[in-house]
Amino acid sequence: MVRGGWDGHQPVEATELFVPFLRENGFEVRIEESPAVYADAAYLDTVDLIVQSVTMSTIEKEEFEGLRRAVENGTGLAGWHGGIADSFRNNSDYLHMIGGQFATHPGKAPEERTGEQSDNYVPYTVNMTAAAADHPITQGIGDFELTTEQYWVLHDDYNDVLATTTQKVRPWDQWNREVTSPAIWTRQWAKGRIFVSTPGHHVDILEDGNVRTIIERGLLWASR
Repeated sequence: MVRGGWDGHQPVEATELFVPFLRENGFEVRIEESPAVYADAAYLDTVDLIVQSVTMSTIEKEEFEGLRRAVENGTGLAGWHGGIADSFRNNSDYLHMIGGQFATHPGKAPEERTGEQSDNYVPYTVNMTAAAADHPITQGIGDFELTTEQYWVLHDDYNDVLATTTQKVRPWDQWNREVTSPAIWTRQWAKGRIFVSTPGHHVDILEDGNVRTIIERGLLWASR
């Protein structure tokens, strides 16, 4: 597990939530507080799964090259929310590998905002795609509702999208038609599997039954 970056996404508490699950499924868990470990090629060769929760921050050239090499050789990479979809904005190759980049999370009406993170908590639906019905990550899970940050994601069509979310048009918004973004996706990168869930802003969202099940399954699916 590699965690750090902006504390607002609770990287310590969020990653700790999944440690017992991983251990119960046979993983030996090592926790790192920065991406520096990505430069250790000999160690990464022994790693089956990287769980990353590093919002924003930066990554050095040799660290990214080590991460990319590990994924290309079969190490799985998984994460949620800004910890994977808003990491390392300084590195376009990282964004290319992940397949989606947080752009914004449109918030409440201006008159309802108080300057807190909750200004961006809105009710929305996570819509399962047709591919989700038979996928081991999402099988048996239908559309569900959340009230939290709704990610508008810049993405490409190489992603295998398991769920989407649609940003509506409200009177105070600048856009004039609905925008659909992937909410849950996977991506094959050479021999490695990548799993991303955009729901996961705080521990309370990670503890939602649907979100937690999807992420736990996603970790197992991504692992070598």
